[in-house]
This record gives sequence, C-alpha cells and structure tokens, in this order.
Amino acid sequence: MTNYVIEVEGVTKSYGGVVANQSISMKVPDGKITGLIGPNGSGKTTLFNSIVGYHPIDEGSIKFKGQEISSLRVPQIARLGLLRTFQQTRIYSNMNCIENMLISVPHRKMGFADMFGEREDKATMEEVERLLDFVGLYEKRRLRSGDLSFGQQKLLEFAMALMNKPEVLLLDEPTAGINPTLINGLIDRLRRANEEFGITLFVIEHNMRVIMNMAESIYCLAHGEMLAHGSPDEIQNDQRVIDAYLGAH
Repeated sequence: MTNYVIEVEGVTKSYGGVVANQSISMKVPDGKITGLIGPNGSGKTTLFNSIVGYHPIDEGSIKFKGQEISSLRVPQIARLGLLRTFQQTRIYSNMNCIENMLISVPHRKMGFADMFGEREDKATMEEVERLLDFVGLYEKRRLRSGDLSFGQQKLLEFAMALMNKPEVLLLDEPTAGINPTLINGLIDRLRRANEEFGITLFVIEHNMRVIMNMAESIYCLAHGEMLAHGSPDEIQNDQRVIDAYLGAH
C-alpha cells in the first residue's frame, strides 16, 4: 500500500480575476521523487506556494501526512518537516557559507561570537561541515556566498534546506541557470538525499532530460489545470502533454 505524504484535493487559487490553479488534485508518495512539469504560467509555482503556506487557497484541501495544512502558514508547515527551495536563491550574500547554514536553522539566533566564528557547539558545526561537504562546498565554506557562482549558490541553498532535516523538500527548478557541467553533480546529490537521507522530493523542472531520468512519476499542468499524470514513459508519449508542452522541447 502506497503512503502519501502530500495529498492535494480540488485546490483552486485565483489572483483577482486570474485563476492560477483550478481544481488541482494530486498525491506525492512517501520516499519517492515526483516531478511537476508544464508550460510557463501553468500554475506550478502557485501550487508549490499553496502547499507550503505562502498564501491561502480559495477552495480544496491540502494534507501533509494526513493532517490538513491549508490553514497553516510557512513557519508552522516548516516545523512539520515540509520545506521548499526557489527558482532564485534565497541566501545571505554578505555571509559566508557556514554563517548561511547556521542562520538557516529555525528559531536559532546568532550571537556576536557566532558571526565571527568564535564559538559554536561541536555537533552543529560537524553537521554544517558534513552537509557542505555533501553538496561539494566544503572547500568554500568560509567564502562569502555572494562570490559563489549561481550554481554553487543553489547548492548552498540545498544544503541550508537539508540543515533543517526536512521530511519532504519541494524544489522549484533546481537546475535552472546552472552551468551544464554542474547539473549532473546536482542530480546525483538530489538522488542521494532521497536514498540516503530518506527525503521525499517533489520537483518542478523544465529540463526534460533531468526530470525524466530522476522522477518515478510526473504530473503535468497546463493553463492552471491538471493535464496528465503517469510514469516518465507515459508522460513522454501522452499526446496531450506533447501538444501542450513537450513539443516545444
């Protein structure tokens, strides 16, 4: 029997007179990698924002591990173990990688000594360094994050999310803007986070090679509505998806 960590049922969200999501229903299985594709403006990011509590939905239900969360906001949902990353990274560019990792932990207040690396409990620092090593940034751990490449900044944001020990991580176009030479390394780390850390991944991605090789099942949105759902092979051969989206790739 499949366990679902995210269950979206009949979700509708409008901005003024524009319907961004119309009666969307989907399920994200526990421990798997699930993809979400669709043309620009199809409502993918709006759906992610609804799931993690960035705005209230107009209709429908969103459950996380069986608990209704549609009335909760971002901090409450994050404490449950559901986090997301963004198309544009949200890092502190004037801080180094270690400082970004430390300040990303919920409810943690950095003191003056922390900011200058004078003190930090051993277990926390070991976790910071372990995760920076995991994403390939250990050697750059004391480098100002604003001096990292965009791809490296995305890896740092990924490490910051892992620092919060999420059960489920929503990734919004993780390979967008990344040098092709870094993409394979990022894919490998996403797979390892899923396999080794047991983190369920729900991924918006425009790079079809990436998502077709990484996800076990894929949803496709178009014009704010659910168009199709299936395995990568089924999605690639679905004429509706080809006409609405894949034909342009």
